[in-house]
Amino acid sequence: MTDITGQITISSSRLSEIKKAAENLLEFKKAIEQSLSEKATQLIELIFGGSLILNASDIHFEPEEEKTRIRLRIDGMLYDAAALSEEIYNVLLSRIKLLSGLKLNISDRPQDGRFSINIDGSAIEIRTSTLPAEKGEAAVLRILNPKSLIGVESLGLREDLSEIIEREIKKPNGMIIVTGPTGSGKTTTLYAFLKKIQNPEIKIITIEDPIEYHLQGVSQTQVQPDKGYDFASGLKSIVRQDPDVILVGEIRDVETVNIALQAALTGHLVFTTLHTNDAAGTIARLISLGAKPSNIGPAVNLTIAQRLVRKVCDKCVSLVKISAEDLQKLNKELKSLPKTIKAAKLTLSSKIPKANGCKYCNSTGYKGRLGIYESFLIDDEIEKFIIKEPSIAALKEMAVKKGMVTMKQDGFIKVLKNSTTIEEVERVMGE
Repeated sequence: MTDITGQITISSSRLSEIKKAAENLLEFKKAIEQSLSEKATQLIELIFGGSLILNASDIHFEPEEEKTRIRLRIDGMLYDAAALSEEIYNVLLSRIKLLSGLKLNISDRPQDGRFSINIDGSAIEIRTSTLPAEKGEAAVLRILNPKSLIGVESLGLREDLSEIIEREIKKPNGMIIVTGPTGSGKTTTLYAFLKKIQNPEIKIITIEDPIEYHLQGVSQTQVQPDKGYDFASGLKSIVRQDPDVILVGEIRDVETVNIALQAALTGHLVFTTLHTNDAAGTIARLISLGAKPSNIGPAVNLTIAQRLVRKVCDKCVSLVKISAEDLQKLNKELKSLPKTIKAAKLTLSSKIPKANGCKYCNSTGYKGRLGIYESFLIDDEIEKFIIKEPSIAALKEMAVKKGMVTMKQDGFIKVLKNSTTIEEVERVMGE
């Protein structure tokens, strides 16, 4: 694990100043422009303190021909925050490198490091990544804010899905797989599961790359491939540590998948992630990695696919009459919903949310995010079907027949609950 070598402490009085300056993105931009003549320490405090207040997950420094752009990722979208001269950026970058324990004289190859910010009595870790780019050295800083650690109740699960998950995560053995692209909230979901089941009577061990958040009462380890400690070798060692629950950050190769499946078959509850587009793709991905279909069915309990959509801003959202086009779209998508899922009946007089935009949400119309999900349980019928190595389409068709709600349907159900918009669901899932 990369050591956290440096710390920034932002005092309460300085934090109060930054809160006023970072009330919204527009004010934050002005504050940075006005602070460009200040010392590097004060500018860094403003950039990091303001980014935290604006709930940014990443800070991007992107060198261009004459300036370096600072962009913030807020609710999954990138927004311009400032432009720095080459001279100011070089001073800032040197300071960030020192804090992160990176070598100052190396700019021709990537480097990774960490530091922390002490703010409001809590330490927030910052993960630093630098990369040689065409116009200079680019840097991305990931903010690992403990506030991102949420409970199962805050994931945005439908009631029926929440009941299934709560039942499955309490089982003594088997595997639960969460899938989705990078940045879709998989780690947040798995950590929420761990928080839910954690108690002094069970031993939980994780192997991650890297450890993103620290969970009390959980033994967390990080892969170190340069020292021969990868997911496969780490998992072998973990199984010998008498765990009840194992979290494998990601399954990437045949050895890891086989050890994880064996662990699930021999009395351990295993949580893990895969990179696939949907829940049905999980089985095909496991087979392509080299897992035997005869092992997958008995070992895997539940597969979940997810994406994150932005929530409408509750300060400026308005409800508008649905258009004929949107009515047709929603009715077409939701007509195949299982009878057990209750969704509002739609007519031309129905109203749906419209994102408007105000100071509070940086004029985007959205504030915060929630998950949209699809999942299916591996029952006896699906287990037998997996032996035949079905296509993703065939497996998805069977899962839908057995009552699976697709991610897009889940997104549209959340539109009917006034949580997000049709446009946002289509942005994430496609039209």
